[in-house]
Amino acid sequence: MSNNTSRRNFIKTASLGSVFSLSMPSIVNSVLEEQKVKKITLTKGDIVLFQGDSITDAGRKKDEPAANNSAALGKGYAFIAASELLQKYPEKGLQIYNKGISGNKVYQLAERWDADCLDLKPNVLSILVGVNDFWHTLTGKYTGTIETYRTDFDKLLDRTKQKLPELKLIIGEPYAVTGVKAVDEKWYPAFNDYRAAARELADKYGAVFIPYQAIYDKAIKSAPGSYWTPDGVHPGLPGAALMATAWQETVKG
Repeated sequence: MSNNTSRRNFIKTASLGSVFSLSMPSIVNSVLEEQKVKKITLTKGDIVLFQGDSITDAGRKKDEPAANNSAALGKGYAFIAASELLQKYPEKGLQIYNKGISGNKVYQLAERWDADCLDLKPNVLSILVGVNDFWHTLTGKYTGTIETYRTDFDKLLDRTKQKLPELKLIIGEPYAVTGVKAVDEKWYPAFNDYRAAARELADKYGAVFIPYQAIYDKAIKSAPGSYWTPDGVHPGLPGAALMATAWQETVKG
């Protein structure tokens, strides 16, 4: 191979790498800009807590309670986002926890809320919950309704703000990628109400709202849904990175 050919191949490869490296932030930022998503500001010594179900849990080690512990942060978007925050803001002395638990619905968060949230006294709280509140009604494991979800979530947020009035709150939108394994026509239009309820409550409590559904909807234009999430709900590695990118874009130093 000639030197010129090698140089052309190198430039081509580098250019493709640049395109792909820009694709994920571009997907995220275009949605956040379209929806005018606001940001919160981190301060020195902030305690950051991720809460939710299996999407947040992501196989975390529950016997490893320490902050900034890679095993305790799991293997999903919370771990990726936490890693980036700690790398980007070493001077802030952040303490980051993940207390998501697989299978949880809102009422189950409420049952463990004192120990797994309020006692930690977070300054920044990120909650992603709702997919099980709907999904488990399809599998016969749960009889809750959209009103159950809305009421339970409202009560949980009110309780939290009463205890931690200065809390900086982030609410993630429940999402599902249609046509991928578990997610079929039975999800719609009912599941859209859960997404809408989460947005309404974010507005009510002055929270940052991360529109994960719109982000995934845009992402599947560049790769099929199964690339981002193997079952339509739980993110694969690319999906977790996509969500972490979105999460990081909602905070600033």
